Amino acid sequence: MRKIVLLLTLLCTYGIVAANTLKGIVTDENNQPLPYATVMVKGTTFGTTANARGQYQLELSPGNYIIVCQYIGYKKTEQPITITQNQQTFDFKLPAVSMQIKEVVIKSNGEDPAYAIIREAIKKRRTYQQQVLEFQCMIYSKGTLQALKMPDKILGKKTDKEDMGLDSAGKGVMYLTESVSNVAFRRPDKMKINVISSRKSGGGFGLNFPAFINFYDNNVEAIVTEMGPRGFISPIAENALNYYKYRLEGSFIEDGNSVYKITVTPKRKFEPLFSGTIFITDHDWRIHSLDLSLTKDYTLEMLDLLQIRQTHVPVTPDIWRVKDQVVHVEFEKFGVGIAGNFVDVYSDYNVHPNLGPKYFDNVILKLSNAYNQHSKNYWDSIRPVPLETYEVRDYKTKDSAAKANRDSAFSRYRIDSLKKKQGPIKPLGLLWGGIRHNYYFTRDSQIVYNTFRLKGLAQSLKYNTVEGLVLAVEPTFIFNGREERTLTISPFFRYGTSNTHFNSYANVAYTTRGSLFNSKGSNTFTLAGGKRVSQFNDDNPIDNLMNEFYTLLLHENFMKIYENWFVNGSYIRNFDNKTSFRLSATYENRLPLENTTDFSFFGRDKTFTPNHPYELANVPFERHSAVVLEASFKFQPGQKFMEFPDRTVAFGSKYPTFEIGYGKGIPGIANSKVDFDKWNFSVRDNMNFKLFGEFRYNIGLGGFLNAKDVEIPDYRHFNGNQTFYNIKYLNSFQLAPYYLYSTIASFYATANVEHHFNGLLTNKIPFFNRLKWNLVVGSNAFYVNSDNNYVEVFAGLENILKVARVDVIAGYQSKDNTRIGVRVGFGGILGNLIMPKNN
Repeated sequence: MRKIVLLLTLLCTYGIVAANTLKGIVTDENNQPLPYATVMVKGTTFGTTANARGQYQLELSPGNYIIVCQYIGYKKTEQPITITQNQQTFDFKLPAVSMQIKEVVIKSNGEDPAYAIIREAIKKRRTYQQQVLEFQCMIYSKGTLQALKMPDKILGKKTDKEDMGLDSAGKGVMYLTESVSNVAFRRPDKMKINVISSRKSGGGFGLNFPAFINFYDNNVEAIVTEMGPRGFISPIAENALNYYKYRLEGSFIEDGNSVYKITVTPKRKFEPLFSGTIFITDHDWRIHSLDLSLTKDYTLEMLDLLQIRQTHVPVTPDIWRVKDQVVHVEFEKFGVGIAGNFVDVYSDYNVHPNLGPKYFDNVILKLSNAYNQHSKNYWDSIRPVPLETYEVRDYKTKDSAAKANRDSAFSRYRIDSLKKKQGPIKPLGLLWGGIRHNYYFTRDSQIVYNTFRLKGLAQSLKYNTVEGLVLAVEPTFIFNGREERTLTISPFFRYGTSNTHFNSYANVAYTTRGSLFNSKGSNTFTLAGGKRVSQFNDDNPIDNLMNEFYTLLLHENFMKIYENWFVNGSYIRNFDNKTSFRLSATYENRLPLENTTDFSFFGRDKTFTPNHPYELANVPFERHSAVVLEASFKFQPGQKFMEFPDRTVAFGSKYPTFEIGYGKGIPGIANSKVDFDKWNFSVRDNMNFKLFGEFRYNIGLGGFLNAKDVEIPDYRHFNGNQTFYNIKYLNSFQLAPYYLYSTIASFYATANVEHHFNGLLTNKIPFFNRLKWNLVVGSNAFYVNSDNNYVEVFAGLENILKVARVDVIAGYQSKDNTRIGVRVGFGGILGNLIMPKNN
């Protein structure tokens, strides 16, 4: 790796001696530029890609070359060129290919001759998919996102155009980055990317993850899963004829071979399909090039348009690979208009690299130590795709501004500027929106800051039948230390106006990074203590807002709480591979509480239930002390990583996540009366079956090894839900009562499963397919014994307005009548981002 970096640096430093620049513009016969045309040295994969204005540049040593220029739909042109001076210019003018329709036999059913060609391509698909066991190549990637329009406010929140790099009209470059990487791949799914250099306009971390879009795969993933959770069907997939219509536009001769131009059209809307043009070579039936698009009518999510252009070239007489790829995206929502281009240029293919059996490890992306420290001259000498005028301007403006900021980092002016931009604390924020205020200062040649946060006082108000109206103050102080050390202090103050109880406690957390067992990660030490209010189920099955809604409007007091004086100390180790373990020791002096108010706006003819869980009325709860020790361990095998010079970041795994926990109630210490031992184990995963949807599950086991003295807060409570709202889909039972099935049994089992069809089936139902509402089905169940068990099945629709989900559930209960209900929550493309990770 170091040798590669040194070689590139030397080429940059001595480029004037070692190489010369061939540059020019690629146009059609009407002098219209051909954007992203391919320019390369004949007989090699060394070459470049023109920019959006057809401009190209190619670094060559002195000598004689044949330069090949090609563009989809135009005749490939070869030009002998002798490089003798530092800079030479040659402009390519490509004629449109002369399409010829050969004499073909039209079948009685009138089938277009394109179908025969596509059938041959489908027969060869698997051959070309598996032709190369492994390969290596170099990739230059450039990504640009431009704002075409940006409103002053989005959903009521002011947009900071200056921070986005936009002008007052809301136009400009939002994102510009380029990188050079060495990539290795082994079939079927091994990959390693070594990033040699990377640059982002304005500085900071910027990286284009090379997009390998393989149309020889049956199911094509377009950049990221969120843009199409089911993937997209390739025009030459095994079952493509069931989904596409084809039309032969003609053929042309290239290098003595016929190349067929075929228009691809989806048969039906609302299927995951491409449209556009694919070029297939005669006799060997391989992809020559393609220009295919995805739109919202064909299950594309998030974006309005995603266009993919690829040019394939021979790297050996029998093996072709992608030479260049351009992905164009467009987005327009809420008055925001964005367009972008992501260009990948592949070169120096080695299809027989003889990589060792241990070459591919769990690191899939590694950045060199100096990946972001290369000069402008380096990039000017190595960049194969010329920058656009606006890109040159963006680099110059933002890099200059970043340098000025660094140069003035210690100045009083710089800190004053940050403070002024932040603005003063506003009374409205204190009352409703909350406060976040940074306090800037300098340390070790850098500007750092501490933070004060305060939840809006009105948003902190609570109401329940025990305390009545609750006045609360919830500030947080965050102190950032050296070497990624953070101290967070969070005091909480709470006063119940009905029972006149004042509770306060503080939580202090100290986080630092470091190595443990030769593995990097973070350590968090937490100490908390004081007097607080807790739900009997510490998983907090009902939140304050939903409890207030039901209490004040429907006269239902589902939240059951107790007070406790407590001290808690914990240690959490989060490894960079997402493995974690937690140790915790807690002392509680628990106090029972009773209802002190029956106020509600409606339903006063009804009676509130006692604060003691009525389902556990036969289990007494009196003041007592408890000392509880807990430990848990969570891991996900097969984790892949991105390795930075200073840390490792987990990238994901195809295997489930396992978690095991143990809790011990210790009697006799500090008057503790609890005496129990309990354990739990769970396994959970999300499995994407592409066209057939995504299956998610959470399976759990557990029980009490010893239950000599177990108080209600220490029971195993199954997360019920008696409200219309739910987001803990894989960690709850949507119709179950909160405490009816709580247990201290020696064994129990739980299962939460659901299948997200992601458009399958509903894409054939009118109205639903246009709205992109997707079907979800599943079941939740637990089993303790024949007298204590529960099963519910549900079906619902999600992706409603991209965020909402509605389920209809039938619950079959051993201790109650069968129930049918409706639950509303988050679900869909954006809704899944809102839900808590362990839902």
